[in-house]
Amino acid sequence: MPGTQFIQVKSPNVIYGSTAIESTYDYTECNVQYENDRITAVPETTTYNIRTQTLIPKLGVMLVGWGGNNGSTLTAAVLANKLGLSWPTKEGTVSANFYGSIIQSSTILLGTDESHKEVFVPLRSMVPFVNPEDIVFDGWDISHLNLREAMRRAQVLDYHLQEQLADEMVKLRPRPSIYDSTFIAANQAERANNIIAGTREQQMDQIRKDIRDFKKKNSLEKVIVLWTANTERFSEVRYGLNDTAENLLSSIKKNESEVSPSTIFAVASILEGCAYINGSPQNTFVPGCIELAEKHNVPIGGDDFKSGQTKLKSVLVDFLIQAGIKPVSIVSYNHLGNNDGLNLSAPSQFKSKEISKTAVIDDMLDSNNILYRKDERPDHCVVIKYVPYVGDSKRAMDEYTSEIMMGGKQTFVIHNTCEDSLLAAPIILDLILLCEFLQRISFKEQGSNSYVGFHPVYSYLSYLLKAPLTRPGFPAVNSLFRQRYGIENLISA
Repeated sequence: MPGTQFIQVKSPNVIYGSTAIESTYDYTECNVQYENDRITAVPETTTYNIRTQTLIPKLGVMLVGWGGNNGSTLTAAVLANKLGLSWPTKEGTVSANFYGSIIQSSTILLGTDESHKEVFVPLRSMVPFVNPEDIVFDGWDISHLNLREAMRRAQVLDYHLQEQLADEMVKLRPRPSIYDSTFIAANQAERANNIIAGTREQQMDQIRKDIRDFKKKNSLEKVIVLWTANTERFSEVRYGLNDTAENLLSSIKKNESEVSPSTIFAVASILEGCAYINGSPQNTFVPGCIELAEKHNVPIGGDDFKSGQTKLKSVLVDFLIQAGIKPVSIVSYNHLGNNDGLNLSAPSQFKSKEISKTAVIDDMLDSNNILYRKDERPDHCVVIKYVPYVGDSKRAMDEYTSEIMMGGKQTFVIHNTCEDSLLAAPIILDLILLCEFLQRISFKEQGSNSYVGFHPVYSYLSYLLKAPLTRPGFPAVNSLFRQRYGIENLISA
């Protein structure tokens, strides 16, 4: 990858040191006050001192589901970029790239030059991010296949690229993972030949040991763990089981069957001080898990990668509502033939996905009380079907019906064909890079003595996730424009 020229800001409010960037930033928000029928807006400005560490750590990433379509595709893509590979296709020669990554392949408006022309620069040039090619990968999978065979099974990448990567990918083999047939579809049983045996506590201890082993063998300074394995059914949340950190740890010790594999991975990561990101829609972050992350001040983020249909929905619904148009019916149909589709063909796993896909428009509806009365919602239906023939090439068909002026109707019908894992892989990369970067930022109110980091629930990752996890008591933001602005504002501060 070509070297990145970092942008420097010439301002009395920004100081570049040998190990950190120090900046002063005025954050203005509007405090809304209600008095009878009167609404008063009171602007309030807080001045912050922000410190961004510029020394980039040696980063390791452990993927849960490393041998799946997403894990093998991401690993292959990073390797192909590192080796500078090109390969022939029927459309011509293709060179390795990171298209689909906002950090690697998008730009940000810097300002205007002397001729009043707007100047856009790569987003990655604003602050020092980890170079994807320097990331060390490892992970777990319930299948024993090495990454070469996993890549071939996935049938995502072109044959000629697979052949160039084969000698490197064959060296990579996932560690045994946790398999619990009560949480994922029964149709996954034939893959389950690489399993961590024992009780939940023994499984958690093994995961912690794996993390320490990976970190030591590769002399890593930081490790991020990310779930890209099968969607699980929702776990029951109840008093005494997982409602507090203490109860959750006790439940693991007692081998409670309702503690999910993804939650065990999250707890193990938190106890090892490693950030954990949930890329599937299940409720991994039960209240006790969030409390544990807060207690240990370890970053967590989730849930469910936002790639194709849902990303488009978060743009189109926001556009319609902001235009004063009222969506009244949204029908989203998908069919796909990869292992994700096979697992989602089971009702309890589909339910987890349905929840994350339908909740994506809630805050946009709530933003307009002219169009929608309190608790009024459009009809919103999501369907996912498994069709083996189409493989990783997912089809998504959407119909949006809206009410317009004087009782009129407007309908959009959209057909989207996309390579599922080739959309997900750069999103995983962005989650990793952004999560790592956020850990290097600390701030304080001007006049305060000590710097602090962000709250452990990383809501800044929302742009990349269908069902954003937020700090307890804080609302989720699903509008893609607002999510993107949040990232730009942070990087520019």
